[in-house]
Parts: sequence; C-alpha cells; structure tokens
Amino acid sequence: MDQKTLTIDGVELSFDPRQTIMEAAAAAGVYIPHLCHHPDFKPHGSCKLCTVKVNGRFASACTLPAAEGQEVLNKTLELNQLRTRITQMLFVEGNHFCPGCEISGHCKLQATAYGLGMLDSHFPHFYPARRVDASHPDIMLDLDRCILCELCVRASRDMDGKSVFGIAGRGMESHLVVAAESGALVDTLIEVSDRAAHVCPVGAILIKHTAYEKPIGQRRYDHHPIQAALLQEDQGD
Repeated sequence: MDQKTLTIDGVELSFDPRQTIMEAAAAAGVYIPHLCHHPDFKPHGSCKLCTVKVNGRFASACTLPAAEGQEVLNKTLELNQLRTRITQMLFVEGNHFCPGCEISGHCKLQATAYGLGMLDSHFPHFYPARRVDASHPDIMLDLDRCILCELCVRASRDMDGKSVFGIAGRGMESHLVVAAESGALVDTLIEVSDRAAHVCPVGAILIKHTAYEKPIGQRRYDHHPIQAALLQEDQGD
C-alpha cells in the first residue's frame, strides 16, 4: 500500500486512511485543541474547538477524514483567536468558578484556557440557574459546569450499555438530563464503576468522598500542559 501523506502547518506526516485529521495529528505528536473528542468514542464534533483550516476552508479535525494531499493549518493567529472565543463562551455560558472548583487542576476546560493564553472571559456572564443533583450515594451531578460535550451520553450508551444521560432542549435551552422519571440521578442505573461516571472533562460529574485526595498543585495539568497530557491520552498512553 502506498504511504499517504498530508501536511499540518507545512510539516508532512503520514496517516492511515481510516483516520480523521485529529487522529492522524495525534499519532504524529501534533496537538489540536479539543474538548468533546476522546479516542475511545466515535467522532462527535460538538465543541468546535478543534477547528482547523483544510485547503483554505474551516473544518472540524475530529470528524473530517484524513485525505491525501490535504494542507492543514492548525497553529495560526486566526485559529487561536477563534478557539479562544469558543472557550470564553463556554466559560460565560455556565458557572465555572475555578478557584473554588474541586476539579481545578484536572479540568480540561481550565487547562485549555491556560493553553490558549486566555486572560479573561470577554463576554458578559449568563449566570444560569442550574441544579445540583446530590441524590446518588456515590456520584454528584453539577449542571452548573456542564459544557454539553456529550461524552457522558456516549460513554453510558456505547460503553456502559445503560443510556443514563441524554440532551434535551434546543439551542440555549439545551441541557443534560438523566433517564429517570423523577429526574434524579439516584433513580438511574449509573454506578461509580461506570465509564460515564469518569469521562467528564470538567466538574459536572463528580465522585463523592474523593474530593481533594490529590492536593491542588499536584494535579495533572499542574505539572503537564494540556498539549502534552492530551497527546498521551489520544495516543493511548
């Protein structure tokens, strides 16, 4: 089989025809910012943080198949500004108070903001009224922090076989729901061992009785920038 190649920021790299641009980049050690992408799940394309330019047009790197001869731009001022705006909108759309958040230092949204050099939220905060569900004995759901990446939805459906989570509403009314008539997490099938309980990139799903087991200052993104940490994850390390 002939080796297929594309370029990212002018650097040629080879790829497997079954890969997306995101997968080809990760395999070559090239970081493309992302939040809703995870190597264990089918491409989704919801956060748009992985937007790149392919042959002059914007595209989501996590969903677009890699193809021979593609010229991909990833590290440009234009794309950095676009990704910064997306990240700022995620911060103001929810209630993300990093200094008081238990997942600070483990949070991909927080680490992405640092990686992009984001200095402020730019937009007015929405301060939405969202509930915290602490009904389950082992798992807490804090909808203040949900970014609608649907990783928990995909994990519960595709890996746990339970479909505990779903998305309801449209546009600004979109929100995470649980599969129980009561709407309470305790009345679902979720267990602390489920993949869905551990896949959240922010602090929307938390395991009880584990807060601050690893002190701030000793957490994943305290020691490794998100570029290095996510490349390890995407490469299966």
